[in-house]
Amino acid sequence: MRIVLTGGLVVDGTGTGSEPRPGTVLVDGDRISAVLPPAHPVPEGEVIDATGNIVAPGFVDLHSHADFSLGSSPAAESQLAQGVTTLVAGNCGWSPFPVGDLETLRAGTAFLDPKHDWSWTELAGFAATLEPAVNLALQVGHCTLRIAAMGSAQRPPSPTELRTMQDLLCQAADQGAVGFSTGLIYAPGAYASPEEVAALVATAAECGLLYSTHIRNEGAGLLAALDEAIAAARAGGARLEISHLKAVGTSNYGLVHRALEHLDAVHDVDLGWDAYPYTATSTTLTTRLPTWALAGGVLLERLADSAERGRIADALRADGLLSPETVVIASLPPGRYEDCRGLSLAEIARRDGVDAAEIVLRILESHQAAVSVVNHAMSEEDVTTVLEHPRTAIASDGWIMDATGPGHPHPRNFGTFPRVLGHYARDRGVMTLSEAIRRMTALPASRLGLTDRGVLRPGAIADLVVLDPARVADKSTYDDPWQLSIGVEHVLVAGEPALTNGTPTGRRPGRIIA
Repeated sequence: MRIVLTGGLVVDGTGTGSEPRPGTVLVDGDRISAVLPPAHPVPEGEVIDATGNIVAPGFVDLHSHADFSLGSSPAAESQLAQGVTTLVAGNCGWSPFPVGDLETLRAGTAFLDPKHDWSWTELAGFAATLEPAVNLALQVGHCTLRIAAMGSAQRPPSPTELRTMQDLLCQAADQGAVGFSTGLIYAPGAYASPEEVAALVATAAECGLLYSTHIRNEGAGLLAALDEAIAAARAGGARLEISHLKAVGTSNYGLVHRALEHLDAVHDVDLGWDAYPYTATSTTLTTRLPTWALAGGVLLERLADSAERGRIADALRADGLLSPETVVIASLPPGRYEDCRGLSLAEIARRDGVDAAEIVLRILESHQAAVSVVNHAMSEEDVTTVLEHPRTAIASDGWIMDATGPGHPHPRNFGTFPRVLGHYARDRGVMTLSEAIRRMTALPASRLGLTDRGVLRPGAIADLVVLDPARVADKSTYDDPWQLSIGVEHVLVAGEPALTNGTPTGRRPGRIIA
């Protein structure tokens, strides 16, 4: 089948010399076959009239958790509405494979609300269950590897357990994984020493994988945490991706300037980083707890023990980073506080007449500790500073694929890419439109070593987006998150129309990218 995109302005994704230019894009099968000058006669084929619009490579989201949602929501409506054609999952140390201790893995990932049947044990089995509308590249997570090898124990691995993690990592690589990730704020990944992480990063490098990391500290310890990641990549010879670069907490505002200088000064490691265009994070409420409270996977039992509960509450009260006014409930399973989605911890505590520490424990124990939150912890100036840097790739850190649903999720699930194109590029002039597109296409594709995606040129895979540069915008807000973005008119995935005139076609042309 031939598709002909006519009348649009072509942006090829490469940035340099890629200002929008008139052209006709020919797609034959799953590949771009030609980019013709506007005076060239229009060849026969199914015509997509792109007059007044931009034709660009489909967007590559380097940081997604879609491996916990795409199986049950394969239409990926929230992604197509943003122009996303490739999702890179398995981030922050969590992946749905390999499966060893299933119950511990399910408990650790419950905040992502997966609808999995868990009928697999390895990457290959998981991939075989998918038939998505968009592409998916898979990484294997350190937390998942650790659970498979040693449960949720708070101790160093034995030599045998470390070798088990390394063997499972290599197995995932052999089955198509593109990366290895850590989430060093999440138990049990947080229990790992720098030496354990470095050993696994070296194994990942031997397998040719990218090392993606949610570093150990994004607050006052940001620079030291960056150094830990850089040292591991340097020692192992790995490519390094710093996930969602930011500085959290009012006392750390401005620290991103030093972080960027720090990263720019590194010349002996192949490194990059990504960011999302919002001043709030989103994670699990259990990250507010001391990591020892999660050891052994028996948090709920600890909360039922008055002495242990008191110890956890005292630790929370001593931690100045709880910030109850800024932490908002996003989603949680049925239970006592299910009517509190969208409310802050401070609001709920006032309603119950208790302090913030006690309300955190009440919410967790009432909802199987499967509670996700939005935390308003960053400054707009810092977000802009990171986005301005030419080495910053755009990524969502999202996982919601549906257009509608329950809860009060972070708007980044629905608006990341149009927000950069509309608010930051068009409206504020933080970057040009062509530069914004480069940060969503060729730059993230290069971090994965992909040469036939993220660029619009003959021979490349025909993952394409047609968008209205005057109209493209995010609509999702913190108060009203379930709103799709606007302005993306057409999306092709491997040459097949997945979105036509802003409406999903229902086709499932997505592939597992290895």
